[in-house]
Amino acid sequence: MTYDSGKMRLMPVATKSIGEVNDCYICRDLNSSGGILYTVLVIHQHDVVRRVLELLEFSGRNGKETIVDSFACGEQHVLVFPYHKERPLFDFYEGDSLTLAQCEDVCISTILACITADLPYPILYLLLRNGMLNLSGDRSVFFGYEMDLKDLDDSITEKECTDLCARTLLLLLKPKAGQKATSYYLLDKKVANGSYHRFTDLYRDITIAAVTNKKITPWFLFKLWVKRNSDTIIGVLFWISLILAVIALSIIISRFLLGGNSWLRLLFNTFKKIGTESLLQ
Repeated sequence: MTYDSGKMRLMPVATKSIGEVNDCYICRDLNSSGGILYTVLVIHQHDVVRRVLELLEFSGRNGKETIVDSFACGEQHVLVFPYHKERPLFDFYEGDSLTLAQCEDVCISTILACITADLPYPILYLLLRNGMLNLSGDRSVFFGYEMDLKDLDDSITEKECTDLCARTLLLLLKPKAGQKATSYYLLDKKVANGSYHRFTDLYRDITIAAVTNKKITPWFLFKLWVKRNSDTIIGVLFWISLILAVIALSIIISRFLLGGNSWLRLLFNTFKKIGTESLLQ
């Protein structure tokens, strides 16, 4: 059987999965002489087709940078993705034999793969959860696109995807935990607090904390200290602000109740006169 979109005529050369909602094949485009392969999802449940198309149209992430083709084929709908030979990330990643800088580079590449995929977050979440991250020979990270849409959850947002990605990075950095790696320390703290809501925040933290390739200056160390102790600093600033607010409020109330600068006079005028002698003479 072939799946014909008009510009592509896709013939399966391997079956990846047959499911209740969709099937997944590796296909060759018979209209192309290059022998390029594609990962092809054939969705045969109408409700899921509608949900997927709505996500692609209205989620703000339409997959144009990733999806090669999307078309109806009879009563089914076909999504065409790139295909690259699978190299599952955790099968080929050897964190113990890499330097900290190399581990952090893999982390950064993982985040960029998530950002540039441009897929709706419910679909991206499926890929992350199902281990579809792959590691190339040059240690760049790329996605495979085999998925079972039966588990599609339309309520998934960037927060859930970023949190799952951050947990993946923790596993990548775990071999360096004994080196007191700042990147591992920072991720561990923020993942435990559920602090990540955006991929850009995760990318910023990793690039700032990846000190091994940076020139370490006093200013950089100060920024790093602020980053690592941001929660404590915010707490201290909150209490300082609260105390100043109470003082300001008490001054305002005293002016209304006692008139003039009565609060200040009460504080300072006590020392202008000692016994019967005025200090202003």
